[in-house]
Amino acid sequence: MNASAIPTLSRPPSLPGFCPVQTAVDQMASAGIEERGAIFTRREVVEFILDLVGYTADKPLHEMQLLEPSFGDGDFLIPAIERLLIAWHEAGEPEPSGALANTICGVELHAASYEGTKRAVAERLESEGIAANVATRLADRWLLKGDFLLAELPHDFDVVVGNPPYVRQELIPDILMAEYRARYATIFDRADIYIPFIERSLDVLKSGGECGFICSDRWMKNRYGGPLRAKVSNGFHLRTFVDMVGTAAFNEDVVAYPAITVIARDDGSATRVAHKPDIDAGILTKLACELTGDNAPGPASGVTVVENIAFRSEPWLLQGSKQLALVRRLEAEFEPIEQVGCKVGIGVATGADKAFINKFTDLDVEPSRKLPLAMTRDILSGHVEWRGYGVINPFGDDGKLVDLNDFPKLAAYLEPRRAKIAGRHVAKKSPARWFRTIDRIYPELAKREKLLIPDIKGKAQIVFEGGKLYPHHNLYFIVSDEWEIRALQAVLLSGIARLFVATYSTKMRGGFLRFQAQYLRRIRLPRWQDVGDQLRSDLSRAAADLDYKGCNQAVAKLYRLTEAETAILTGEL
Repeated sequence: MNASAIPTLSRPPSLPGFCPVQTAVDQMASAGIEERGAIFTRREVVEFILDLVGYTADKPLHEMQLLEPSFGDGDFLIPAIERLLIAWHEAGEPEPSGALANTICGVELHAASYEGTKRAVAERLESEGIAANVATRLADRWLLKGDFLLAELPHDFDVVVGNPPYVRQELIPDILMAEYRARYATIFDRADIYIPFIERSLDVLKSGGECGFICSDRWMKNRYGGPLRAKVSNGFHLRTFVDMVGTAAFNEDVVAYPAITVIARDDGSATRVAHKPDIDAGILTKLACELTGDNAPGPASGVTVVENIAFRSEPWLLQGSKQLALVRRLEAEFEPIEQVGCKVGIGVATGADKAFINKFTDLDVEPSRKLPLAMTRDILSGHVEWRGYGVINPFGDDGKLVDLNDFPKLAAYLEPRRAKIAGRHVAKKSPARWFRTIDRIYPELAKREKLLIPDIKGKAQIVFEGGKLYPHHNLYFIVSDEWEIRALQAVLLSGIARLFVATYSTKMRGGFLRFQAQYLRRIRLPRWQDVGDQLRSDLSRAAADLDYKGCNQAVAKLYRLTEAETAILTGEL
C-alpha cells in the first residue's frame, strides 16, 4: 500500500513571536484532569450515542465524516473507528489510504492524551491488517492537536459526537477567555466552556447532520443557556433527549447532571424523550431503536414524544407530556403570579454575615439600625420559630446610607469589623460607602405578612410569616397587595408550586429543586377578585392547618382541574 497516497492535513502555522493567546493555550494543554474538565464516558454509553446519531456499521461510514472535538483517551474515537472499519470491510474497499482518509477528525488539546490516543488509534488500525506506515499516516491525518474552539477544521461533518469538557470560566486564562468571547456568541453570563463547544459543533454540521453529546443539562433551563437555546431553535432540531442524572454514565463517580442530546441540522419539530435508563448494553440498544425508529415508540418503551421544545431562548420543557400539558393549559388560562398583585423577591445579602448578623440583643446599635432576621433554620418545621437573630440596617428611610456621625452606637459597632466589611468587592468599588450591605434593606418589608421559601428543597416549603421578620438571602419571599397571604400559601403548598418549578428548574442531585424567584414567577394564578368567598375560606383554613390534602382539594376547584389533572398535581398520575 502506498502511504504517500494519503494527503497530509494542513495545520495552521504557529503564531509568530510572542502571542498571549497561544501562551494561554499551551498552559491549558499541560493542565491536569480537573483544570481541563476531563470526565470519561462508559463504553456502553458511547455505543448508545453512536447508535442514536446513526453512526452504525450497517451504514457506508467510509463515505461519512465524523468529528470528535475533545477526544481525550479515545472513549468515543476508538469505538467509532471500530465501527468504521467494519463498514469499510463490508464495502470491500481495498485501499484504506483512499477510502478512510477523510472519515475521521479528532481534536485534543491535552498533549499527553493526544500522543497516547494517537498511538492507540494506529495500533487499532494495524490490528485490522493495515500496514504500520499507513496506520501511522492515517492516525496523524485524523487527529489534530489543538484547541477545538480555535483550531482550523478541514470540512463540515455528518456526525459530531463526544463529551465536551467541563471547565469553569475562572479556570481559563483571561486572555483566552476574551478570545473565546470574541468568537462565540453563546458565551453568556457564567456559561461553562462546553457551551461554545456545542455552538461550534452545530456550526460545522452538514445539512441533515447530527450532533450527539453527553454533557451537563444545566444550559437547557438556566439563564446562561439562553443564547445557545436560541441558536438551536433557529435552524436546528432537538431530535433526542435522554435524562442521565443519577445513572452511572461515566467511568468514575462525579457530581454532574448529565443528559444526552442529539441535535440535527434540519427542520424537524418532534423530540423523543427518555429518562434514566439502566446502563446495560442490551437495554440501551433496545432504547436506541425506540428513540430512532420510524414508528412511534411503544407505550411500554418509556419514550415520550414532545413537540416544539426549542422555542427562541425559552427554557426547554422536557417533563412528561401530561405534566407539560397541564402547565401549558394553566399558562393559557391564567396570568403570571406577579401580574395579579404579588411580588417575588429574595432576602438581604450582606457580603459579610458575621459582621452584619448576630443575636438581635447583641447588636448594640440604635434601635432603628437593626431588624429581626428570618433565616432558613427558623422555618424548618413549616412554621416560624425565630432563633433570635438580627441584621444591621445601614440604610435610612430615604433609601440612602445613613451618616455614621448621626449614629454613634452603629459607628462604634462597625469600626472593629471594618477590615472584614471593607474587604468586600462592593466596598472596594465605593470606599466611602464601605459599610453598606450588598442589597439595600427595605424596613417596611419586615412589617408585611409574607411567605418565606427556602431555595433548595425536594418539595415546596411555603412558610407564613406574620410581619415581624426580615428575610435572609437564603430565603425567597412573596408579598401581595391583592391576594390574602394565607390563601396564597395554600395555593403554593399544593402541587402547583412544585409543578411549575419542576417544569422550569434544573433538578439538583437527589431530586432536589431550586425554588428560585425566576421559577416562582412562572406560577400562574387567578385574580383574587375572581375567587369566591367559600373558596377563599377553604384556602385560608387549609393553609393555617398545613392541611396539604385540603390545599389540593381547594386548588382543584380554584383552577377547575379535572380528576386526571388533579392526579397529576398530587403525583398520583
